[in-house]
Amino acid sequence: MTIRVVVADDQELVRSGFAMILDVQPDIEVVAEAGDGAAAVEAVRRHSPEVALLDIRMPRMDGIEACRAISAESGCRSVMLTTFDSDAYVYEALHAGASGFLLKDVRRDDLVHAVRVVARGDSLLAPSVARRLVEEYTRPTPRAPLPDARLDALTARERETLLLLARGMSNAEIAAELVVSDHTVKTHVGNVLAKLGLRDRIQAVICAYETGLVTAGSPPPGG
Repeated sequence: MTIRVVVADDQELVRSGFAMILDVQPDIEVVAEAGDGAAAVEAVRRHSPEVALLDIRMPRMDGIEACRAISAESGCRSVMLTTFDSDAYVYEALHAGASGFLLKDVRRDDLVHAVRVVARGDSLLAPSVARRLVEEYTRPTPRAPLPDARLDALTARERETLLLLARGMSNAEIAAELVVSDHTVKTHVGNVLAKLGLRDRIQAVICAYETGLVTAGSPPPGG
């Protein structure tokens, strides 16, 4: 299957560079380039790609607003690109529905990998971004979080799955930890996302910290 991609950046050389890196891959086709967020949204409407690569700062409509519109209108998944390693951008982009977040100094192999990961329905953050995101949600607070009713919808095994997701485990690692099959883990993950109204694993990690299921320094299950 060919992964169809729209690349949006207001700097032509940057946009063309990313497009060239992706378009030479045998399984990726860049179907359109856009110089601003509004043009990116229109390109997604016209070409129905699997992935939109969006710069954060663009004229007319920025990447976050474009991501929000794309997420609301289609099944296209967005990967955000920026030169600014800023927490505010990360949170805004994730809440807008982004499935990936990379800095513009990303290596070409990592860029290609990110597009493939997001296209198959997973999520990806640049390591520095992921570290800062988790640090924000694991920052000690003066009081323990109040019980969150959202978790009541989960079975005990689904809570365990969410806990392990929040610790960064892959499906295979979760299967080994819980002594179940990969298929069973995939089912549990799907149930967690559906019951909590989450788009992907990144939002599941955020939810685990927001609800207090995972806190700074808490031991792994069975620890």
